[in-house]
Amino acid sequence: MSSNHKHIGGRTLSRCNALQLLFQAEASGRSVADVLSGEYALSEGPLDEYGELLARGTYEHLADIDAVLSEASRNWSLSRVSATDRNLLRIALFEILYVDEVASAVAIDECVELAKAFGSSEESSRFVNGILGRIQTDIDAGVDVVEKGHAHAAAEAEERARQQAAHEQPYDEDDYPYDDGDNWSGEGE
Repeated sequence: MSSNHKHIGGRTLSRCNALQLLFQAEASGRSVADVLSGEYALSEGPLDEYGELLARGTYEHLADIDAVLSEASRNWSLSRVSATDRNLLRIALFEILYVDEVASAVAIDECVELAKAFGSSEESSRFVNGILGRIQTDIDAGVDVVEKGHAHAAAEAEERARQQAAHEQPYDEDDYPYDDGDNWSGEGE
């Protein structure tokens, strides 16, 4: 962490540590459990119970979390979002959806502040705030955002399959520009 963040403590430090663990897991293609069972790097430590809960819980619910984030980030595929911003969003959404003792507003505010400190660009804090705000609006309206996210993912998968199938349609005899298999149409001998 940068020197201007030396005094990060409490749950903010836990979130920073969870971010680092998720980042290491993603970068190495391993699970959080695998990262925790071996050597891992934290800029400040030691890893506390809440940081471990965030990292493990976020990873455990990754499919649901990513479905919600993918739906909410409509114009951006999740793979295009920087790894830091993506994992900050994942941690905040885990807290919003699965940690009852943390108010959604606190999870969003913490994510925005961490994006200001560690995000991929000067726009990171606004980006994460917009995505999480959109999700929170749905939650406040009584929408099951996990179900909505999975429905969106299924619709996208259907559309991709439909497009792929359209491109893989076998040609029938009339679609080929050959008249006898050896010559181009219109080029008779």
